[in-house]
Formats: sequence, C-alpha cells, structure tokens
Amino acid sequence: MADRPAPLRLGSVAPNFQADTTNGPIDLHEYIGDNWLVFFSHPEDYTPVCTTELGEFARLEPEFTKRGVKLLGLSANTLGSHEGWIKDIKDVTGSQVGFPIVADKERKIAYLYDMIDYQDTTNVDEKGIAFTIRSVFIVDPKKVIRTILSYPASTGRNSAEVLRIVDSLQTGDKHKITTPVNWVPGDDVIVHPSVKGEQATQLFPNLRAVKPYLRFTALAKDA
Repeated sequence: MADRPAPLRLGSVAPNFQADTTNGPIDLHEYIGDNWLVFFSHPEDYTPVCTTELGEFARLEPEFTKRGVKLLGLSANTLGSHEGWIKDIKDVTGSQVGFPIVADKERKIAYLYDMIDYQDTTNVDEKGIAFTIRSVFIVDPKKVIRTILSYPASTGRNSAEVLRIVDSLQTGDKHKITTPVNWVPGDDVIVHPSVKGEQATQLFPNLRAVKPYLRFTALAKDA
C-alpha cells in the first residue's frame, strides 16, 4: 500500500486534484468555486449499500443546492462502470444521479484524502487492494475542510445528518452561534462563547442564560 500523505484535519485546505468524472473532467477547487461542497466516497460500484446512498443523495440534491452546496461522489471504479451503475440507481431508487462521480480506479484520490480502510481486512478488491470507506468531507467556499465523517463499509450514511451539519455550519458562520445536541433549523441555538457581555445582549436580545457558559437564544425565522 502506498505511503499516506499528511493527515487531513478540520481546518485543513482540501487538497486539489484533477479527475475524470461522470460529468466530464474536473479540477476540484474550480468545481467548488464560491460554493460549499459535500465530497463522499464509496467502496465500489454495484454494491447494495452504496446504491441506496447515492439514490438518496440524488433525491436530496435540490435541498443541498438551495444551501449553495455542490455534491461530488467518488468510487474506485472506471467511468464506464459508473455510467452503468447510475442506471441501476435510477431503477432501484427512482432518483437520477445528476452530480459527478469521480472515477478513482487506482485509488489515487482515495489515498490523498485518506479514504482507505485499515481495520477491515476483508474490505478489499479481487487484487487485495483496500477499498475506500464511506468518507464524507464538508468543505466551505474557502476550500477549508469543516467536517470529516467516516463510516465502515457495512453502515450506510445518514444523509439527513449531512444536511443538518451543513445547516449548522452555515448558521454558525452567519450568526456567531453554535448548535446544541439534536439541533435542527428552527430550534434554539447557543450563543458562541466568544460573544461576551453587552455584545451578546445587543446581538441576541432574547438571550436566556442557563449557566454563565450556556446561553440559549432563538433566531429569527428568516435567518
């Protein structure tokens, strides 16, 4: 197995790459542009869990688009394989995949983003090469990685949770807040610890302090 690059962490700039996709060649940073990005990997084409996931992300793509988010998939197969698989996804889920899927047969991008499974030694192809795991990277318009999720091959992702994280990040960036456990848009939020004293009451006149370090507030419905 090739040597791994330096690990990616929250706050790292998403490594740029050029790749062939089902929608043509892309340069990652150009593809992101001024948008957010959800970049997610799959172990292989024509696999059961991946098929359900891609169908669901395709169904939810309009919700991501409303939030200024582009989707980008990756699977360790060829473009021809991807194109046939997309037809199966439509047959199975009723959703047409419109976002690009990267062809990463050689695992070059999977290694770049550390999407490789070290724990599950059965998660390999016929040549014994490790498959990609179910990684998710949420990247902001500055090309900074804001969230990293990793799921085992046996566990399908929660697409609603990915959308909820996007909502949390975007709301936090806009309003100087954080979001509590199980938060969804419309729920009360937490005033960011960096917002102190008079500034807090000016920004959030309905602030409710439970503890000095825990201050809840509602946001306007159009926020």
